[in-house]
Amino acid sequence: MRDNTSPHWRQRRALGALGGSRDGRSLIGPPRRPTRPRRFFTVHLGFTAPDVAEARELAVAYAEALSLLRVEVALGAAALSPADAWQRAERLFCGAVGPDGERCVDVAGHPGFHHAPGPGGLGWGDGDGPGRADG
Repeated sequence: MRDNTSPHWRQRRALGALGGSRDGRSLIGPPRRPTRPRRFFTVHLGFTAPDVAEARELAVAYAEALSLLRVEVALGAAALSPADAWQRAERLFCGAVGPDGERCVDVAGHPGFHHAPGPGGLGWGDGDGPGRADG
């Protein structure tokens, strides 16, 4: 017999000793405490670049590429800082909140209107000037 092995019989004896039944009910109940809410974490990726402008372009490209591969990557939280000064992090994406609660996904400090994600995403604003991305 296929089920006539010692692990099978040990499990049957344990169920009998614990008062379990063969109806398939679990011996372990649900947790009494509510589960913790999901937390936000940050990954720091190091790379080299000749200057800050090139580093910003590379960081934006890396963040956008990762967000295509993994949907849980939050583009709005992406930041750039020198490797030895994480406290000087600067945002990479605008993140201005639109009228319907969506967030602008253009690079920080972009000129023009704010745009929601996706092709043909909702646009809003009055055509901001360069360096102003607070909607």
